[in-house]
Amino acid sequence: MVTVKQLPARSASARTTQHAQAPSSHRRRRRWLGLAYLAPALLVYGIVVLVPAVQGVWLSFYHWNGITAATWAGLANYLGFLQDPALRQAIEHTLFFIVFFSVLPITLGLTSAALTARKDVRGAAVYRWIIFLPQVLTPAVTAVMWKRVYAPDGPINSVLRAFGLDSLAHGWLGDYDWALPAIGLAGTWAAFGLCMVLFIAGTQSIPSELYDAARVDGAGPLREFRTVTLPGLRGQLAIAVTLTVLGAIRVFDIVWLTTRGGPGTSTITPTIVMYQRAFANPDVGAASAIGVVLALVSLLIALVVVRLTEDGTR
Repeated sequence: MVTVKQLPARSASARTTQHAQAPSSHRRRRRWLGLAYLAPALLVYGIVVLVPAVQGVWLSFYHWNGITAATWAGLANYLGFLQDPALRQAIEHTLFFIVFFSVLPITLGLTSAALTARKDVRGAAVYRWIIFLPQVLTPAVTAVMWKRVYAPDGPINSVLRAFGLDSLAHGWLGDYDWALPAIGLAGTWAAFGLCMVLFIAGTQSIPSELYDAARVDGAGPLREFRTVTLPGLRGQLAIAVTLTVLGAIRVFDIVWLTTRGGPGTSTITPTIVMYQRAFANPDVGAASAIGVVLALVSLLIALVVVRLTEDGTR
């Protein structure tokens, strides 16, 4: 008679361990597969963005004209950033541009969203299309167009002369007092459409029950906007603030193509100073230091906006 030995049954803990290891192994394989798919994009990003960024930081500690051998500068380029009068003036202009490139477009965008998003306004779609049109245009086209608008024989001066206000007609971009506000208004026109579309999209995602409840409580239009619309647009407002403020800090195209920082230095910006340091009177180290400082300021602003938004949603 053959005796069959029965193998001892595996314990419940062993079976549980085996079942737990299988999904874990599957998750690891999926994670590595995802990284394999991302590898080409990460490689391109590293070559195009990260390597030049590291090289720029490295060059910011040297004096180099782009031709001869570089010499060690230490923190001299960064100290020069704080002591250069042209850069101080450029920073003042940047603060001025923040008002025109960020504060005004966001205010106008919120107003337009409040007036057209929740109501059936006749022609609202055409209005939104016209306001959003600047986003389709390239900065070069925008600059050339506004340069023509502000020309001595442009539309603005033609209208002034038609109403007998010849004394007010002049070359706006060539005026020391009016060149900066003129470019600022062009920036407002360019950024207004983006802010409006962001806010209108945000208002359409706010539940209508909140507006109904506010009306039942006797809220008027202003209170309804303050208690319902603004809290519901917190995320869109954070995006608009980040994009427009960074746009004001990095503005280059429209200023360079209209005034090149002039007349004199009345419209100069940090990016124009950086361009001049890099190509006009080559000091690549100083230009790199300006670029590093602008990048750090932009990153800090983005982090602050994100942090404030997260705190507000808790």
